[in-house]
Amino acid sequence: MERIAKHGFPIDFFACNPQISIKIMKRKIKLAFLAVLLVAGALAGIKTLQIRTMIAAAKAAVPPATTVSAFVSREEKWPDTLTAVGSINAEQGVTVSPEIAGTVSEIAFDSGAVVAKGDLLVRLDTSLEEAQLRSAEAQVELARLDAERIRQLRANNIISQSDLDTAEATLKQQQGNADAIRATIAKKTIRAPFAGRLGIRLVNLGELLEVGKSIVSLQSLSPIHADFSLPQQNLAQIKTGQPVRIFVDTYPDKQFEGVLTAINPDVDSTTRNVRLRATLENRDQLLQPGMFAKMEVMLPTEQTVQVIPATAILSATYGDSVYVIEPKAGATGTNATLVVRQQFVRTGVTRGDFVSVLAGLKIGERVVNSGLFKLHNGMTVKENNELAPKASEKPSPSDS
Repeated sequence: MERIAKHGFPIDFFACNPQISIKIMKRKIKLAFLAVLLVAGALAGIKTLQIRTMIAAAKAAVPPATTVSAFVSREEKWPDTLTAVGSINAEQGVTVSPEIAGTVSEIAFDSGAVVAKGDLLVRLDTSLEEAQLRSAEAQVELARLDAERIRQLRANNIISQSDLDTAEATLKQQQGNADAIRATIAKKTIRAPFAGRLGIRLVNLGELLEVGKSIVSLQSLSPIHADFSLPQQNLAQIKTGQPVRIFVDTYPDKQFEGVLTAINPDVDSTTRNVRLRATLENRDQLLQPGMFAKMEVMLPTEQTVQVIPATAILSATYGDSVYVIEPKAGATGTNATLVVRQQFVRTGVTRGDFVSVLAGLKIGERVVNSGLFKLHNGMTVKENNELAPKASEKPSPSDS
């Protein structure tokens, strides 16, 4: 039977020439590889064209303007102040404790009660002292009768003057013994040393109290003191009678008014600070001893400052900055596109929601005062001042 030919050659021809067969296989592989390369190149070209189209579209697209609120920096006259931190202290405050050991027989107060001077707080057991007092009073009465009889006898020159002196001395001695027992009883009857508010009761009925054991805290809360310190450089600016404003974190919406009532006569040799005391009425008794407070001593002079809301300040480790709103370069007219520019500033004292700017900003420049953290240089913005709360020198929680 005649054999089948392949590529124009009989099969026996390839069997006798294996090198020709290998060359034909290599040619096929090359052709397949070229076909794959052509397909991959076509796909890469299409993808590159798509990416370029997307980049061009992104460059042509205009991002929507970010809505912010703005504030125009302005000048104001602020009174000069000296600021400090201090603490609230009671005009009078003690922890009531017994002078003599004893067992509690009566508790006459409730925790948190308001008491007047002399009100009974705690009575210790005085049964032994009362028995001793009755005996001592009997001795006093006997010594008094003896002294009266001896005085009569001395008047008639029946006895000597020394006998009368001895009788009168005995009477005084017995009276002293009785007074000592009365004093012990009084010390075991513990009363409020002054008017004020009591704290939490720390003793119970039947408890044996040692000398100095705490019974209850008693604080006089109206008036109340605010103690603080200022550097010695400020001594020439302060005098008693100046108004002082006090702020505490407990009541962020309140400002307490006081008067500078005392200036320490010596300067601390370590800190070179002088201690000061302001007095407040504290009629509502909102301020409590031990509170941390911020003080502002009001000086009679005032200064002109440039102010912006404190919310316009972007604080960072490298300095404080603001975002100034200005028209885009080349844009004119009332409908000009607005962009922001980051500007570093140096700030001064604060008052309420406002902060003074010492350098870096011009009066009349518009600054962003809400939405700062989503901005960057050159970003397009749109101004809307209806949503942001208004800044105030005396803010309250509803709008601060």
